[in-house]
Amino acid sequence: CNPRNPRPATVFNNANQHIDVYGDDVEVDYRGYEVTVENFVRLLTGRLPANTPRSKRLLTDEGSNILVYMTGHGGDGFLKFQDSEEITNVELADAFQQMWAKKRYNEIFFMIDTCQAASMFQLFYSPGILAVASSLVGEDSLSHHVDPAIGVYIIDRYTYYALEFLERVEPDSKRTMGEFMEVCPKRVCISTVGRRTDLFARDPYTVPITDFFGSVRKVDLSSTIVNVTKTDKVNNMSEKMSEKRGNKAEKFSQSDLFPIDTLLKG
Repeated sequence: CNPRNPRPATVFNNANQHIDVYGDDVEVDYRGYEVTVENFVRLLTGRLPANTPRSKRLLTDEGSNILVYMTGHGGDGFLKFQDSEEITNVELADAFQQMWAKKRYNEIFFMIDTCQAASMFQLFYSPGILAVASSLVGEDSLSHHVDPAIGVYIIDRYTYYALEFLERVEPDSKRTMGEFMEVCPKRVCISTVGRRTDLFARDPYTVPITDFFGSVRKVDLSSTIVNVTKTDKVNNMSEKMSEKRGNKAEKFSQSDLFPIDTLLKG
């Protein structure tokens, strides 16, 4: 952390520091120089090396709803990563299409807070994507307030009001995605919030916000009876394997770590 930071390893949504949104239970799977465009696209599309641990994989399928939130410095058709490379709206659109073709999601809610943010979802063409952006093309996204302790703006306006809305959402909430997409009108955001709903099959005003935020995992109930007991074939194989291991039992012994007799003879 920067030595000027009086509260390292914390993330606050306002200068009063009432809520640490980083929390004690947040698991960060990619950090520092691991956060690259290549790793991000590989994570989305599942094109990862075979030895990649489960914690660094997006373990989703055709029944999964995915939230993608992006923020940082951006412009018309791009978002910066680590201030050294950029992901373009073309790359992002193609990554989502690969996810759809490989049945890696049911629906995606794409949320981005950056300058000219709406340009990042303009080229999306895959079904099942609902998108919201903090600003239209040609507009800047503005910060909310400064933290005098570190001398920088602490949060952007759109994310501030979005988080304020989400803090009041409970697991059994009746609030909808349509309501959430109106959290920052122009009188408070100053920029114009962009929305894209044409790829999304459902009406956002009928979609519970818990479909993407703070929900309990859905469980499909089935009346079909599944036999999970061992079959005779499996039992016979297990017995044969046990006999095979028993017949080839090996004796192990530990070598002398300090051969004193050999040293004395020498």
